[in-house]
Amino acid sequence: MIKRYSREEISKIWELDSKFSYYLKVELAVIEAYYKCGEIEKEAYEHILKTANFNVDRIDEIEKTVNHDVIAFLTCVNEYVGEKYSNLIHKGLTSSDVIDTAFALQIKDASDIILKDLDIILNTLKTLAFKYKDIVCIGRSHGIGAEVITFGFKLLNWYDMFERAKKRIESALSDILRGQISGPVGTYSNIDPKIEKLTCEILGLKPAKISTQIIARDAHASYISAIAILGSVIENAAVEIRHLQRWEVAEVEEGFKKGQKGSSAMPHKKNPIASENLSGLSRVLRANSIAAMENITLWHERDISHSSVERIIFPDSTILADYMLHRLNNVLENLVLKPGNMLQNIGKYGDIIFSQSCLLKLTEKGMTREAAYEITQKEALDAFNNNGNFKENMKKHLNDEEIKECFNHEKYLRNIDKIFERFK
Repeated sequence: MIKRYSREEISKIWELDSKFSYYLKVELAVIEAYYKCGEIEKEAYEHILKTANFNVDRIDEIEKTVNHDVIAFLTCVNEYVGEKYSNLIHKGLTSSDVIDTAFALQIKDASDIILKDLDIILNTLKTLAFKYKDIVCIGRSHGIGAEVITFGFKLLNWYDMFERAKKRIESALSDILRGQISGPVGTYSNIDPKIEKLTCEILGLKPAKISTQIIARDAHASYISAIAILGSVIENAAVEIRHLQRWEVAEVEEGFKKGQKGSSAMPHKKNPIASENLSGLSRVLRANSIAAMENITLWHERDISHSSVERIIFPDSTILADYMLHRLNNVLENLVLKPGNMLQNIGKYGDIIFSQSCLLKLTEKGMTREAAYEITQKEALDAFNNNGNFKENMKKHLNDEEIKECFNHEKYLRNIDKIFERFK
């Protein structure tokens, strides 16, 4: 049983109190690294571990004077630690050492939830794909009926896309889950690189190969872009559900619970509101990726133009991704299929979608492809334009046995099992 996570869980990661908890975690990891290197006495180390703390209201009060959140945080922590050992806190560090390393930890914890969400939706999609493997429906191109597929085949394609979305996020994380403890402009002027290495090991991060007071923001842009692509993958499924719920198609619909109402004016309405919601939210994720790419370009070794942006786009993107995955999974689990309508749509205009099979059969009988195409197209368009029957039209050119062979679902789906074998 895959555990489901609540949106509150991911939101808490980005709350102010939580942010300072991550800051303190980094500062204490540095203290531990100093201790392990023999540069801090045991008494001091144990005292700091025992007493180090903060209070958000006190930080806010201090920041009104110093106008610097990290200094306000450190001042508050030192009030808890006491004057005797306060000189050991933040020794050799610059603000971004704490901010960027703590930021990586926040991203890691938020991503753990998103990756678990993806596991849930992958499990749902795979289960449903195999369940509906043999439910026949129309495959469409350009929005127009093309040839026969199955609904499970459609879902399997979504599964493949979500699997790649997960790998894309994991790949982006390999670059972004890095810490830095390198001092002003990243040259280790007042701190040994071994402290950085040990600190990152304690925190479960990799040390950045190079940092110029901050970690370069191309890695962060890559991560937000991966989240944005995930949003587009979600929307791909949502838009398809919306199309298939239209009355002109009516092959699936979102679950409609008892007591639910679709319209204040029209009692007959059942609308794909969850899928529409997901389409809208995907636009926010894509917009955030543009802001993340704008953050790559900074002045010299560092400015803080990226900081204000990240305080919006990282909480918003991760919380939204979590919400959207939960909402889509709920839609999928409660999706109502209408196989009868699927078969009815296949049979429109006298099974017109079997035209390629007829074309190929005529070429097998000795016609040139051009001649066979002309005949098949003429009969198909006659059926379409005059609300006729393509199968009846083709009886002028094919015998009963050939008609039976050409208009056979199983012929079109004979390799479906081979495709599904790739996903077992």
